[in-house]
Amino acid sequence: MKAYTEYLTLTVPGKMTFVNITSRVEQAVRQSGVREGMVLVNTMHITSSVFINDDERGLHHDFGVWLEQLAPFNPDPNHYHHNRTGEDNADAHLKRQIMGREVVVAITAGKLDFGPWEQIFYGEFDGNRSKRVLIKIIGE
Repeated sequence: MKAYTEYLTLTVPGKMTFVNITSRVEQAVRQSGVREGMVLVNTMHITSSVFINDDERGLHHDFGVWLEQLAPFNPDPNHYHHNRTGEDNADAHLKRQIMGREVVVAITAGKLDFGPWEQIFYGEFDGNRSKRVLIKIIGE
């Protein structure tokens, strides 16, 4: 069995955005030489997310609006107890819980084995600093 590890470093401007990282994961799969196996893609930060969905601009807008309604940015320590630590990103932690930490995708014949329209995204909820994403590939 082969194992391959790669780290992506992303610095996303702005507070919240979604970045399609599918091509970077596909590149790692090719580099690994794995033809049959699995790839794990996870964010290594507690204010960002990795998830699978459609690469459709309207949908991404809707995600942003929905997440902001569920966990609005509010630096006031009276609103979120976490912000009493001196930080102002409690909303980002909550948004990450909703969107998830990681995805696992099958590799078949050396390619990501997706359903129609599926793509891998990095979701940033507390941007303007470098964050890492782990790509871990195992298989034959």
